[in-house]
Amino acid sequence: MPASTDTAPSGLPPFDTLIRGATVLDGSGAEARRADVALRAGRIARIAMLDDDEDGGGIDPAGAAQVVAADGLVLAPGFIDVHTHDDTNVVRQPEMTPKLSQGVTTVIVGNCGISAAPVALRGEPPDPMNLLGGAEAFRYPDFGSYVQAVRDARPAVNVAALVGHTALRSNHMDRLDRAATPAEIAAMRAQLEAALAHGALGLSTGLAYASAFSATTDEVLALSEPLARAGALYATHLRSEFAEILEAMDEAFRIGRHARVPVVISHLKCAGVANWGRSGEVLDALERAQRWQPVGCDCYPYTASSSTLDLKQVTGDFDIMVTWSGPHPGMGGRLLADIAAGWQTSLEDAARRLQPAGAVYHGMEDADVDRILSHPATVIGSDGLPNDPLPHPRLWGAFPRVLGHYARDRELFPLAVAVNKMTGLSAERFGLAQRGFVREGYWADLVLFDAATIRDAASFTDPMQPAEGIAAVWVNGALSWRRRAATGARAGRFLPRARRAGDVAG
Repeated sequence: MPASTDTAPSGLPPFDTLIRGATVLDGSGAEARRADVALRAGRIARIAMLDDDEDGGGIDPAGAAQVVAADGLVLAPGFIDVHTHDDTNVVRQPEMTPKLSQGVTTVIVGNCGISAAPVALRGEPPDPMNLLGGAEAFRYPDFGSYVQAVRDARPAVNVAALVGHTALRSNHMDRLDRAATPAEIAAMRAQLEAALAHGALGLSTGLAYASAFSATTDEVLALSEPLARAGALYATHLRSEFAEILEAMDEAFRIGRHARVPVVISHLKCAGVANWGRSGEVLDALERAQRWQPVGCDCYPYTASSSTLDLKQVTGDFDIMVTWSGPHPGMGGRLLADIAAGWQTSLEDAARRLQPAGAVYHGMEDADVDRILSHPATVIGSDGLPNDPLPHPRLWGAFPRVLGHYARDRELFPLAVAVNKMTGLSAERFGLAQRGFVREGYWADLVLFDAATIRDAASFTDPMQPAEGIAAVWVNGALSWRRRAATGARAGRFLPRARRAGDVAG
């Protein structure tokens, strides 16, 4: 889109908002530059670079209805959370405070094979679809009805969506502990194609979960075939993040090659004590695949994961904290080992008694997280669980943690690189047109933050805490967060797939 001119209807200021004297990190990874940035009609209308003389250049503040003095704060594109489970929450809790408060302006839902649409339940949602809520939260038998629900809810952040493989299996299979038949695969494909026609970004799988583990590679290969024609992508929670991770990655790459689409490995990690130190060979495998096909990954900036309480992950090698339990709600916030000791039973038996339940697994090593997080192929996703009564702190703190703890305090990478991993690179990978960069004509999804003070305040014991150092957030040009509080504006939109996703995989 061409740059806008400084014109407006007679008698009105040419700009809605002027952000003066900001230190702009434009999302490309380039070094910061001082600039005035003017917004109009939801877009970035003009960027005026400033010289070292504070009185030189700039945009006349008299030409703006609202002026925000940045005073050297960093202005960046709004953060894009590429890995969320906010599917039902963007409708049920459209304020989206956990994300808006940390500078996130766009969420991508439908990850790990689980999505709110298209879904037709036969009772309660199967594990791990229950992470998205109870049966009452699944109201969208087709993807188009979900798109309309998001538009009607007017969430505070933008929403783009993948279609979950497990959701499709649940729609068409009488039980999930087996492979799908050809007729069932054909029915799943038809639903996927309809969703792609309504702007879905692609297909996600969660092959590690019991609800999808019995799916053969051939099942996923057949289901993935409509993706290329739609310009979509394939995102996967690997079949294993433990000892068999390289084999699981090979399966993902094979699916991408067969479908001729980009591959995104979700929350790439080396899970389990026996896997610690393997990030080098894991990243080598990713780089080898990149020679022949577009491949990328996302990562959250913590050494603990969180999901449902999975018997396959129960171990005494590291702490496992129970976050909720259906039959034993009072056990939320306690260590599984302490619960088992109190019940005088094994860890496995205690986990069975607690199910369905959620858990935080402290099963990763700092050095592996560092390597994966800093790799050029990695973008940032929170993987937060908004329906967990004691959520992992990543729900509220992932993006400020990257900027504060990793970029500023530990100097794992420059601030400009950190911002690129959270904005421009993410927008390019997922095909979000005119998002992810501070550029004239682009949508005005922006965050203003203090690079010296930004930090995640959420902790494992007190996880629902807004970040510090976020000065203001704009979503589609609307000031939505300022001075540690929401303004009440809800200007988010549903973002359909705009073009071929993932062309930039590195």
